Amino acid sequence: MKRALGFCLLLLVACSVSAGDIASFQNLGFSENGRYFMFGQYGIVEDSLKHYAQLYTVDVLANRFVPNGALEAVYEEQLEPGQTGIGALFTLYQKANPIVSNYRINHMISGRLLYILINGQEPKPHLEFQDFVAGKRYKVDLLQSSFGSGKNVSASFHINLSVTDKNGTQKHFTVGLPDYRREGVRRYQIRQILLAPDGASVVFIVEKEQNAETGVDIRYMVETVQVR
Repeated sequence: MKRALGFCLLLLVACSVSAGDIASFQNLGFSENGRYFMFGQYGIVEDSLKHYAQLYTVDVLANRFVPNGALEAVYEEQLEPGQTGIGALFTLYQKANPIVSNYRINHMISGRLLYILINGQEPKPHLEFQDFVAGKRYKVDLLQSSFGSGKNVSASFHINLSVTDKNGTQKHFTVGLPDYRREGVRRYQIRQILLAPDGASVVFIVEKEQNAETGVDIRYMVETVQVR
């Protein structure tokens, strides 16, 4: 019975990744002043069933990685039934200890969630929501363009952001690089929007659909903007 259950679990995993693999996103926290943000993603490589992980530390004000702030690895240990690959993230994290210390990342400070796309919901290119704590209203437009097809596909995007404070004053921002094409990416969607702990910056968690050998892989990136 145990052997049958193990075989079924492994078969289920193999079927689930046959169309590409879906990374799991992990918010790893901000620095206490809100200047730096760390996140990770992990999962199982589609064809080999090996564990992989990626860790990124972002300068929120500059909207770019800090020096040596992008780490990634694939590990030889193969998937066992019921595993998610999170062990790869823990292993890679050991290499990030100097970055965590240098930029004073506090894993308890994860920012305030302004928006989240619930699994199963249809993503919308236009969002409107209110931050009742700060008395601000947000309008978000995700604008994207796709080029080519199949293995030659690429896509670009940017976000138009409008923030209205409780006095009615509006500010407008363009987030991201409108003309930057990412090779192999089919489309984008906003998964989460976070307010940095100092309330001065907004972090967009963006999902990417990108080509895989037998389908589509899901990966994550962030875009940041200072709104105050």
